[in-house]
Amino acid sequence: MKKRYLILEDNTAFEGYAFGADSECVGELVFTTGMCGYIETLTDPSYYGQIVLQTFPMIGNYGIIEDDFEGECSVKGYVVREWCETPSNFRCMYDVDKFLKDKGIPGIYGIDTRQVTRIIREHGVMNACLCDKIPDDTGNIKAYTIVNAVKSVTCNFISEYPALGMPQYNVVLIDYGAKKNIIRELCKRGCNVTVVPSYTSADTILSMNPDGVMLSNGPGDPAENTECIKELEKLFGKVPIFGICLGHQLLALACGGKTVKLKYGHRGTNQPVKEVNGTRTYITSQNHGYAVVSDSLKTGEVRFANANDGTCEGINYTGKDAFSVQFHPEACSGPKDTSFLFDEFTAMMRNRKGGK
Repeated sequence: MKKRYLILEDNTAFEGYAFGADSECVGELVFTTGMCGYIETLTDPSYYGQIVLQTFPMIGNYGIIEDDFEGECSVKGYVVREWCETPSNFRCMYDVDKFLKDKGIPGIYGIDTRQVTRIIREHGVMNACLCDKIPDDTGNIKAYTIVNAVKSVTCNFISEYPALGMPQYNVVLIDYGAKKNIIRELCKRGCNVTVVPSYTSADTILSMNPDGVMLSNGPGDPAENTECIKELEKLFGKVPIFGICLGHQLLALACGGKTVKLKYGHRGTNQPVKEVNGTRTYITSQNHGYAVVSDSLKTGEVRFANANDGTCEGINYTGKDAFSVQFHPEACSGPKDTSFLFDEFTAMMRNRKGGK
């Protein structure tokens, strides 16, 4: 049992035990509250540049199942209270320790994750490092910042995914760090999906003659992606658009809105979202550290708001055939309360085609 340390940027140190890769890392420390879905968490590109802490005590009890991967592993480090060394599940292929080793990701277990979570909740998201020896100087921890996040996780070539059953729509999915389940949800609704890199121009996308454009989730500061925002300005109003997570934020920025970094973000499968002009509250899966400033919107109307802190969770752009949400309606590890939004997208495309 090799010792390993979690060092926060304020020099607070937690002693635990090493698992995963025999290496060290520096990253932005965030926590996620999901009771399950650690496979989806570890393979979500939206965690690029971050050390992920699981608040649920035991992690690894059903092992690793590659069919459940959402994308490439982009986390910098992994923090858990208890690592289950003997997973039990008929679909299990291998354990979390092997996964982390294969991906070169250091992990730590055996620390009080509740205490660390309280610190983040009070202080806000902070940088940290995982190391095997307490450093004399933590300057590199404080100086760390996440840059070029979308450019680091987007695909580098165009790929095609056929509809399940009779094809009805052609959808271009702009990959800012897309989760695979977005593609699955579209395909099973009769969509041929063309996935394009984040830097693809609006002219190139329109030349594909899509029935709709999907804006994916992704990592980092949305305002950093100035080139992507400019291309969305050119797409807006010309084709039905559905944005998720980072796609939601980028669309708002393209329409003149602003974004702000949250104190500790929304990460987990139990985030309550309420209808602004209704009575329904949905339990949603989320993973983001930024939010759209509702009062900054120059066009569009806020449709959903977070029931805990009131932040913007969804926008309708009436008359423009566009809408977006901050949460994940495609979520596999959490509730499926909001999967109907994909049906709304297909209905929007159908109406634009004259009901065909």
